[in-house]
Amino acid sequence: MSEVLIVGSVAYDGLKTPYGSTPRTLGGAAVYSGLAASHFAPVRLVGVVGDDFREDDLRMLRNRGINTEMVTREKGKTFFWKGRYENDMAVAHTEKINLGVFEKFAPSITGRNREIPFVFLAAIHPSLQGSVLDQMKSPKFTVLDTRDLWINITKPTLMKVLKKVDLVVVNDQEIRLLTGEMHLSKGARALIRLGPRIVIVKKGEHGAMMFGRDWAFLSPAVPLDQVADPTGAGDSFAGAFIGYLARAGKVTPEILKQAVIAGNLVASFTVQGLGTSSLRAMSRTQLKKRAASYHRFASIPKVRV
Repeated sequence: MSEVLIVGSVAYDGLKTPYGSTPRTLGGAAVYSGLAASHFAPVRLVGVVGDDFREDDLRMLRNRGINTEMVTREKGKTFFWKGRYENDMAVAHTEKINLGVFEKFAPSITGRNREIPFVFLAAIHPSLQGSVLDQMKSPKFTVLDTRDLWINITKPTLMKVLKKVDLVVVNDQEIRLLTGEMHLSKGARALIRLGPRIVIVKKGEHGAMMFGRDWAFLSPAVPLDQVADPTGAGDSFAGAFIGYLARAGKVTPEILKQAVIAGNLVASFTVQGLGTSSLRAMSRTQLKKRAASYHRFASIPKVRV
């Protein structure tokens, strides 16, 4: 089993959905992905928090096998995002953003941390993602997430970073913005030609698709009766994905496919509660039970043609 290095935002969120609300709860891409990855492998988190960040939240992360030595505490406020979801749970309506100390976040990877073999770069500024990659010593596998904001305002920088990573995680809109291709499969292969050898396209409630140069894999989402809060689902997916790879300690086509399924399974827990509540409460027994149910659901019978 190998370690995972995760770099991204550590935040507090204010959330309101049709199924509940909370004025301030632990969030941030690094937190969601770190909690998800920790179910499979040891995690080292890189981030920044303000002097208002609760020590209990850091303790909770450490209790789940997440090393927080590289989460620095600076004078000021922790990154805060407030948003709401209405009937269309796929669309988040941002009401307030306060970057706080995250505005000057400059990740520094020191000592043996530079040798961690599996790296996940959450959707932060591409220049910061590139800086982390430059500090690492020959990682075995690197995964990058991004968002439409960075594509729209920092595309040249992002394109340079994409050449340095093994896998990129995007959604339908992001792959169109990056490649100009409207067809998903064609866009994925166009993106592969830009640098990463593997592309994962997140499909939300429909699961995820993974593309290599000459192959593709579809993993349907776990069928759920209700989604309480989709915040952090994509980060949880990516965290579980790279955590699964780190547990295996190697990367093969079969393990990559299993990792996508692991991502969908963990993300299905995330969306069932507000913020990180369901992700934190998820047990290995629950995960195994859902995996068995998913296998029965997703099995494809042979068709005689």
